[in-house]
Amino acid sequence: MTHAATTDAAPESPPPAKLTLFTLTTMVVGSMVGAGVFSLPRRFAEETGVAGALIAWAIAGAGMLTLAFVFQSLAVRRPDLDAGVYAYAKAGFGEYLGFFSAFGYWASACVGNVTYWVLIMSTVGAVWPALGDGDTALAIVLSSAGLWAFFFMIRRGVKEAAAINRIVTVAKIVPILVFVVLALFYFDAGVFADNWGGADYAGSLFSQVRGTMLATVFVFLGIEGASVYSRHAKKRSDVGRATLLGFLSVFAIFASVVIVSYGIMPMERIAELRQPSMAGVLEDAVGTWGKVFISVGLIVSVLGAYLAWTLMSAEVLFVAAKDDDMPRFLGRANHADVPVPALVMTTVLTQIVLVVTAFSDDAFNFALDLTSALSLIPYLLAAGFAVRIGARTDPLTAGGRTSRGELTVAVLATLYTSFLVYAAGLRFVLMSFILYAPATVLFVMARREQGRTLFSPREAVVLAVSVAGAVVGVVALAAGWIGL
Repeated sequence: MTHAATTDAAPESPPPAKLTLFTLTTMVVGSMVGAGVFSLPRRFAEETGVAGALIAWAIAGAGMLTLAFVFQSLAVRRPDLDAGVYAYAKAGFGEYLGFFSAFGYWASACVGNVTYWVLIMSTVGAVWPALGDGDTALAIVLSSAGLWAFFFMIRRGVKEAAAINRIVTVAKIVPILVFVVLALFYFDAGVFADNWGGADYAGSLFSQVRGTMLATVFVFLGIEGASVYSRHAKKRSDVGRATLLGFLSVFAIFASVVIVSYGIMPMERIAELRQPSMAGVLEDAVGTWGKVFISVGLIVSVLGAYLAWTLMSAEVLFVAAKDDDMPRFLGRANHADVPVPALVMTTVLTQIVLVVTAFSDDAFNFALDLTSALSLIPYLLAAGFAVRIGARTDPLTAGGRTSRGELTVAVLATLYTSFLVYAAGLRFVLMSFILYAPATVLFVMARREQGRTLFSPREAVVLAVSVAGAVVGVVALAAGWIGL
């Protein structure tokens, strides 16, 4: 339900471009297969051995599968809701939390985009030292040039960008599959056995598994890609199918990359590799050409993922503005169906975070973990909404109340995302508040455009909590209790 006056509504946009099941699936795969997969061997080896990795993937796979089923179910049960993650939070928990979901999802995409440029520059930095680990002044300048070049390409049209993404998705899967096949060929059972227990790591097996959780969240970000682009689907049922097909394909690839790496090198050495660590693992197995091969594949993969994520993040701002939960200027699209003002904001925030990474001790891992933390609230609210419509009769739910099976899956997805918030830790929860609280300015702008009361009593409570969290976060940063 919207509240804007019809005389002052956002300009009408052209009909949305229509995408097939295959294209929607490549949007999901293209969103998930990006920088994260190339960094997985080191991220896991830093935390745990083979046993912990198997447990972590079992938890992450089962948990993310429940989320995939949630998005599939919601796409069918509530076909009236577009831009999935944001729309579900708003329908279930009100406009202000819906706004937070839209902003958090968008912000996580922008921060995630920074990891792509950092990893590209770090990869090239192996042969051009001036780029360092992707966080030097020259690296930031070159990343900024690439960032804005993509902006001008994307504004030409959704169909063109989606077509490019479809081609890039196929191209970037090839080097990853080649890595898995070659790693299996050079697999050393003795090395694998030595890496089994992770005995040299401090803490329990539970703490080791917990340490991998944000990494698994990051690599699975994009599972909702087809849901976000539901307004472009030729058939609504394709949204759920694309989500499951994309998830199952990518899960098999990601888990394989980590497990086979333990059969190539001792985990202590994997943990010390330069990112992208997948290149270092293959170099150890086959020589220098393996490192070059993976590095080239990474650049193609990352640029494709950056394209998909930029499209999706701008789409969320656009749909939120059309529903009067963002300022109206973000609801404008050009003749090619591209929400240009939303795209500008996406590019600007990515640029700002890119500059901030220069002040971080570990730019890549900081951006990766913050991306994961920001995405958790939108995921948690979407899963919670699935629980709500399954627990009570809702006249808007297609087919009536959801089945017991769907409700059970929704409860499991909610428990899983709640565990992820715990696994993220206080540092990233506070960092998220620092971004969430100031964003309320956009919500206030939207309410003023509509001549409405700025906050209801319940919304005021949420505002107070977010502001308090942001204040604590800023104080913690200033005092050195937490760091970038």
